[in-house]
Amino acid sequence: MLYAELLKLWDESVQAMDSRDWQGALEKLQQIQEPTSRILFNAATAHLALGHLDMALKCLDLTISKDEHLAVGFFQRAAVNMQLERLEDALSDCIWAQKHMRKNTVIDYKQLGLRFKLYSWQVLHNAAAAYCRMGQWEQATEVLLQGGGAGHLEAALDSIERRELPTPLTVPESLVFRPRKQEVEQLQKKDFLGKAKVKSLLLSLYSCRTMNTLSLTNASSLKVLKAKSGSGRQGSITGMR
Repeated sequence: MLYAELLKLWDESVQAMDSRDWQGALEKLQQIQEPTSRILFNAATAHLALGHLDMALKCLDLTISKDEHLAVGFFQRAAVNMQLERLEDALSDCIWAQKHMRKNTVIDYKQLGLRFKLYSWQVLHNAAAAYCRMGQWEQATEVLLQGGGAGHLEAALDSIERRELPTPLTVPESLVFRPRKQEVEQLQKKDFLGKAKVKSLLLSLYSCRTMNTLSLTNASSLKVLKAKSGSGRQGSITGMR
């Protein structure tokens, strides 16, 4: 598949997601023959929005297989695994997400087309949420305290004290990987020019066909006139005799 075709389908799928047409977005994404990790992540997002947890998990598995260092992929898969009650896998994903953050407190994915910042405290929150679901409340508290007293974790700590399960955090469904604006604009320009050339070619063909038709019509009319003229002269000669 040409990159231009991939880019077109990717852009159309994102537009469908913006309109919350998740099924329409998936239909576009499924036409891409060799999806990238970002496109697979988007497919997982669409499946999540439709409540297809198993399919979302499969897409995230493929996402990570395409990019083993994509921390946000592990983060998102951890949340899905928790919803599927695959708690050991969820905890493992949190550990890998934290590892691939490489001691950074935040990773901004804007340059890759995703308007989302993954914070280390969010990963710790989900790890604690997994521990809570495993009944390891003290371990959950210890994990949250690793966040250095981040204000965002206070609500989770309060929930643990009350023995309430913290809600797993996810990338909002409205945030997806988008193709570069410049590439989309360039593609649209090429598409416009291509359509203009096709239109011009069709007009030229139509014009030539019209001229040919007129020429044939004129030739036929001339033959008819000559035939009539010849017939008239023959009648006159016969009458004279």
